[in-house]
Amino acid sequence: MKFSHRDRALRFRELHTDGRVLVLPTAWDVASACLIEDAGADAIATTSAGVAWSLGAADGNRLGRDRALDLVARIVSAVDVPVTADIEGGYASDPDGVAETVRGVLAAGAVGINIEDGDAPVPRLRPVEEQCERIIAARRAADAVQVPMFLNARVDTYLLAVGDPVTRLRATVDRAVAYVDAGADGIFVPGVTDPETVSVLVREVPVPLNIMAGPGAPAIGELAELGVGRVSLGPAIALATHALVRRGVQELLIAGTYTAFAETMAYGEVNALVDRPKETGDRPLPVENEGAEAQ
Repeated sequence: MKFSHRDRALRFRELHTDGRVLVLPTAWDVASACLIEDAGADAIATTSAGVAWSLGAADGNRLGRDRALDLVARIVSAVDVPVTADIEGGYASDPDGVAETVRGVLAAGAVGINIEDGDAPVPRLRPVEEQCERIIAARRAADAVQVPMFLNARVDTYLLAVGDPVTRLRATVDRAVAYVDAGADGIFVPGVTDPETVSVLVREVPVPLNIMAGPGAPAIGELAELGVGRVSLGPAIALATHALVRRGVQELLIAGTYTAFAETMAYGEVNALVDRPKETGDRPLPVENEGAEAQ
């Protein structure tokens, strides 16, 4: 059975409302996406950090639109489950540019975006009104092509430790509500995992709350009990993979042994995963000509 772009977008929306917490493992290339799908994930998110590192760029809006979207298209073309793309700040300096990025995301076959209000590489927050204009532009771009894209608006107050800690929670809620009014379908607050703060956010934010989890964070079941609607991993999976590479190579070069690589997958298993036929229909081919990148 082939699934249209619209079918996948609707399915992704349903995953936020079916009474379960949506767990989104994060991919950074085709192989990681195929492994995540094979492990049983209902959907896949990209990690901007992992994608940037895999393509030789630092994280923080330094990769550029064209290379980021090319990778999104390759991931979408490799899996059958819905894919949501981390577009950082939108790879653009103004709302029109954000709209252009969203059109590219949808042309690549993805069905959702994360867009953040942190203005990297400078650690500051965009003014609320400015970020709302960018969210409105993103929503209108998706509506214009009749794709029910899930827009996840990221609030970076905690991640960047911006403002007075005493008023940070209130500022986060105020931003979240403004972003929902501008067209956001979900709110993402990385840097928060303590149950008390999470509970307030769940209560005050009128859309599914996305928490970034990883080692040291509450388990998925605990977050679900708090009312969290969506859990993503950020760069955690990529970082764990890179740590294994460094640890294994250090062992190889210093001790001349290979124990770090003992727990492995079979060559043929990985090869088959990336080579299997896909069911999803109306997919674009990855763009080969990157052209000039919008920063």
